[in-house]
Amino acid sequence: MPRSRSVAIVTDSTAYLPGEAVERHRIIVVPLTVVLGGTAFEDGTDEAARELTTALQQRRPVTTSRPGPATFAAAYLAAAEAGADGIVSLHLSSEISGTYDAAVVAAREAPVPVRVVDSAMIAMALGFSVVAAAEAVAAGGTPDDAVAAAVKRAGSTRAYFYVDTLEHLRRGGRIGPAQALLGSALAVKPLLELREGRIEPLERVRTASRAIARLEALAVEHAGAGPVDVAVHHLASEERATQLGERLRGRLPGLVNLHVSEVGAVIGAHTGPGLLGAVVAPR
Repeated sequence: MPRSRSVAIVTDSTAYLPGEAVERHRIIVVPLTVVLGGTAFEDGTDEAARELTTALQQRRPVTTSRPGPATFAAAYLAAAEAGADGIVSLHLSSEISGTYDAAVVAAREAPVPVRVVDSAMIAMALGFSVVAAAEAVAAGGTPDDAVAAAVKRAGSTRAYFYVDTLEHLRRGGRIGPAQALLGSALAVKPLLELREGRIEPLERVRTASRAIARLEALAVEHAGAGPVDVAVHHLASEERATQLGERLRGRLPGLVNLHVSEVGAVIGAHTGPGLLGAVVAPR
């Protein structure tokens, strides 16, 4: 009998997927890199997160870099050698990183067909789309089915976040129109959202407590009463993240999965300590 078709799912480290999901769906995760004071670390490792916090506190140089096409080529080859007949490769927004472009270059020479998808998302907003694609494959779906599931999930997902300061985003060139907030950054606490793949200003709130309350309200509003998955992300704000997660658990009747986690070094380098984010993904 002919061997059944196998579709591999590839993503990058900024999806910040729980280890259980990566293992269960055999997702291949290609890491980005953060360079701290001249030393390179793989995104997603505990060591990178620890070193990032120290580097930011000491105001040492921090930069990030995408995986090169050769790294993706190696991942695609490994998937093919493990039996994949096709690959779906889902990545963070091309408006934020060149990761998608590197994957496209590698896909042209891959030994099996590769569908590369710009999710226009990041963190678990990307992660939920990756899981949707993996679930479609697990149900016997084709690469087209996996892509459709991922795109549908991304289209319904919203990512809202609060930062203590826009300075880190400004330095990394990741805020675009949010530059307009910089002049009054000391007087307000900015709320931002991921919109069409870009980080955009959403609202300005006078205090951190009001900003977090507004973040919670936005998450509840978008979640509605139906089934929904939620992720709460933070950097060096575990207590605030845990509290927000528990409040959302009590307010969302259709909550299926709640993930509370610290972001990795690549996102953290651009947001700085104090980040608090809510990713809301209706099913």
